[in-house]
Amino acid sequence: MIKKLVIVLVAFFAIQSYGQEGTASPYSFYGIGSLKFKGTVENRSMGGLSIYTDSIHVNLRNPASHVAPNLKLWNEENRPVKFSIGASHNSLNLKANSGEAKVNSTTFDYLALSIPVGKFGFGIGLVPYTSVGYKLEDREEDVIQNRYRGEGGVNRAFFGLGYRITDKLSAGVDVNYNFGNIQNSVIEFVYDEEGNLVQYQTRESNRSDLSGLNFNIGLTYKSMINETLELQAGVTYSPKSDLSSLNERSFATVVINSLTGEEFVLNEFDAGLASQGLDETDLTLPSRFSFGAGIGKPRKWFLGAEYTRQNTSEFSNPIVSIENANFVNASNISIGGFYIPDYISFSNYWKRVTYRAGFHFENTGLEINNEAVNEFGMSFGVGLPVGKVFSNTNIGFEFGRRGTTDQNLIQENFFNMNISLSLNDRWFEKRKYN
Repeated sequence: MIKKLVIVLVAFFAIQSYGQEGTASPYSFYGIGSLKFKGTVENRSMGGLSIYTDSIHVNLRNPASHVAPNLKLWNEENRPVKFSIGASHNSLNLKANSGEAKVNSTTFDYLALSIPVGKFGFGIGLVPYTSVGYKLEDREEDVIQNRYRGEGGVNRAFFGLGYRITDKLSAGVDVNYNFGNIQNSVIEFVYDEEGNLVQYQTRESNRSDLSGLNFNIGLTYKSMINETLELQAGVTYSPKSDLSSLNERSFATVVINSLTGEEFVLNEFDAGLASQGLDETDLTLPSRFSFGAGIGKPRKWFLGAEYTRQNTSEFSNPIVSIENANFVNASNISIGGFYIPDYISFSNYWKRVTYRAGFHFENTGLEINNEAVNEFGMSFGVGLPVGKVFSNTNIGFEFGRRGTTDQNLIQENFFNMNISLSLNDRWFEKRKYN
């Protein structure tokens, strides 16, 4: 039954991710889009906290989590193969000085498999890394001056390897292949002397096809402080890397239907980026470093904090230059944890449920009109046991605010609902003879 359910969910999530934009945020206009990869539903339900690792949940943020201790229930002989798939529904209330609007999007978030082999662990998976999806209009006194459209994003396929150095210390590395495309267009509206829209408008269209490798290195440390309390700590580092960008630009004369807004192209010509040396460029992905620690009672509760710094000032994209925006170094602080009333309770199902909560403060690294775009969010969720071998369904809710209405910017009040399946199975079992 679980296998059939997984197939249905994979098909549903794939259709949703193909048929809809991964974001509706106006801030996806900048850089290579809004960051989509924020970890599993379990991570996001704890304010984005990713330092906690165990033997039954996939942790996509730290590759050292591909290895974990063997389970006592299995006489400490092995640990389960972990499979996880997740999706989310995002609702945005956009607020500006000129008015408000509501937008929604439903997206596939990740698909991952972690396989234990002795002291090693292997992981493979697919995640949407960034997403572009905006529809903006520049107006003066209720008259449209420019119309902006964008779609696409960067996806990430990864292969990870973890190694258990000691009973307390593990290390790992993820090799990420990034791929995707970003498409955007802008139409400049022209009016006659009487203020009427002229028949023909000019549209500029751009497309960048992106690809390239980057790495994520991680360490995890676990140690019992006393008979009941355990310390967990984690560190990750992603070096600066480059993405190859194949670029196209064209100009077109278009006629716009005043009722539907549909664009009809009359003629179009290539801008000749090759002659400017801009048909093939390199786009820099910034380095990223995180560390955190927490304490808890195994299989009972955990509380931790994590700090992340991303050198977003290293970001560069030669094909795009925006005068009123620049990137500075970004940072994020996450605080969160979980509580399980009684993980072995047979009489009360809700005592075996994992209850999670947390919050985060983030400086996104984006400045527009010299105004920083910051984010604050709170989250909570539950892990519901299903089937056998510690499998569970995870449901999380997140709400918060990004941006401000100062300096004519847009404030986003968001509400996200996240859901995932975390499935476990025993593939490798020692033979026993009587």
